Amino acid sequence: MDREAAPPTLFAPSGPLRGTIHVPGDKSISHRALMLSALAVGRSRIAGLLEGEDVLATAGALRAMGAGVARTADGAWEVDGVGVGGLVQPASALDMGNSGTSARLLMGLVASHPITAAFTGDASLSRRPMNRVIEPLSLMGAEFTASPGGALPLMMRGLCPAVPLTYRLPVPSAQVKSAILLAGLNTPGVTRVVESVPTRDHSERMLRGFGAELWIEERQGGAREIALRGEAELRPQSLTVPGDPSSAAFPLVAALLVPGSDVTVKGVGVNPTRAGLFAVLRAMGADLTFANEREVGGEPVADVTARHSVLRGLEVPPDLAPSMIDEYPILFVAAALAEGRTVARGLAELRIKESDRLAAMAEGLRRLGARVEELEDGLAIDGSGAEPLTWNERTPEIAARLDHRIAMSFAVAGLAAHGGVRVDDIGPVGTSFPGFAALLAELGAEVR
Repeated sequence: MDREAAPPTLFAPSGPLRGTIHVPGDKSISHRALMLSALAVGRSRIAGLLEGEDVLATAGALRAMGAGVARTADGAWEVDGVGVGGLVQPASALDMGNSGTSARLLMGLVASHPITAAFTGDASLSRRPMNRVIEPLSLMGAEFTASPGGALPLMMRGLCPAVPLTYRLPVPSAQVKSAILLAGLNTPGVTRVVESVPTRDHSERMLRGFGAELWIEERQGGAREIALRGEAELRPQSLTVPGDPSSAAFPLVAALLVPGSDVTVKGVGVNPTRAGLFAVLRAMGADLTFANEREVGGEPVADVTARHSVLRGLEVPPDLAPSMIDEYPILFVAAALAEGRTVARGLAELRIKESDRLAAMAEGLRRLGARVEELEDGLAIDGSGAEPLTWNERTPEIAARLDHRIAMSFAVAGLAAHGGVRVDDIGPVGTSFPGFAALLAELGAEVR
């Protein structure tokens, strides 16, 4: 269901940002924790679950297919699983809202069950192609009737028993990899996925934690083969979801850009397959430190501190894209205030996210006076040399295009711009970072 737009919100500088904060739980891990708990036999408990709209869409779909999913009085979530192969026919369409992760991963779950399900989503999600998931799941035996372009709404019919396969990802994608592995859980034999470069490995870590038999083989040229033995019996778990590094990126970059700032985000996931942004920022000269490094539920976690820094532009290695694909919009904001030129390529996937993120960031940064060249698969940005962004109009309004990461990126840009920035609609931020605006205000930003 599409929602009404929120009124424009002003984000403006008001001195240094300072404080110690927590960010919501990791969205990728939250989705997977719910799904694997639903396929375990017994009750799992999940602390720190992200309670954003995307994850709640996953919870609602799992309830519709027979799992018990409920929030407890202490803020944790309990999931009564139905076992691998135990999902049941939903009585109505599964509404994915704005969540591409929910749609693609749940299709993987349904693919090896003898049920039929309709998937719907909001206007933004309905423009996003699903063919990259439809193709491998069809090879496993699932049948799809999709809207033109392989989009939602679509109807799918799973097959049980499904057909195991070995699938080489044509484009690195943790979502496609995970959908195939989830389908493989209820498929006899061994399902294999080959990726040319490592993508985020939350699914592999969590599958092992729940008791699935999964192994990884390194191949020539840095490729990896992930193999999963099907007809698994998953054991219920007690999990704690670490803070989302994609969400932590916004207050941390804000601290780097606003003079005098010193911000610590506690309990952030620093999985190497997700830490590309931190590596790039350090290479740009960021004062970014990790402390209290530890492991929580099989995931590396740390307290991350950012202090104001003068950043230097650089060429971002394209092979880092899988480890920071969601963080490029906020990196582009950092690049706009750096010294010299930043060039990032190999980002064609950003054109088919919640919005065309390359076009959205190029247009918005130009409105703020930044010098941006839009490339076919990336951006080239000539930074301001740490000078606040300026423009030819007073406090411009930036169109977030119903995209939570575009909205948050320009909110941060407003903290390093003369007079601030108005973001036309921050409502979509609720999909991943409830309370984002209030948290920036808590750190000292002007938000109204």
